[in-house]
Amino acid sequence: MSHCHTTLQSLRQKGFRITPQREMIVETLAHSEGHLSAEQIYHLIQPRSKSINLATVYRTLDLLVEQGYATRLVDREGKFLYATRQQSHHIHLVCRKCGRTLAADYEGLEPFLVHLKQCYGFQIEIEHLTFYGLCPECIQVT
Repeated sequence: MSHCHTTLQSLRQKGFRITPQREMIVETLAHSEGHLSAEQIYHLIQPRSKSINLATVYRTLDLLVEQGYATRLVDREGKFLYATRQQSHHIHLVCRKCGRTLAADYEGLEPFLVHLKQCYGFQIEIEHLTFYGLCPECIQVT
């Protein structure tokens, strides 16, 4: 069973209605390559369904975040972006000059996370972590 169908089945079991609009939103988010805004999801679905509206997209995304099926992050313009939990657990490297975003592996942070747990007893759950700086191209120009 695919990730989006597992999510939909789990929501059904929790008593949530799965409307055609909700199903399209979950499928669109699950099959995306990266993070999407509510507006991007709306524009991807709108040609397939004229009954979708932006408020439904926002409400469904809020539900997915509240129920733990999706994560929400804020980009540098302050806009919310969404991804499924399966797309989580990575680091964003954002260039302050050109805005380019690179995805980085978070495994290099493991020793630091172990240190925090040993010293403070705090178990960190990384979903999205963003570091700002300069990309290689912008460093060369500076």
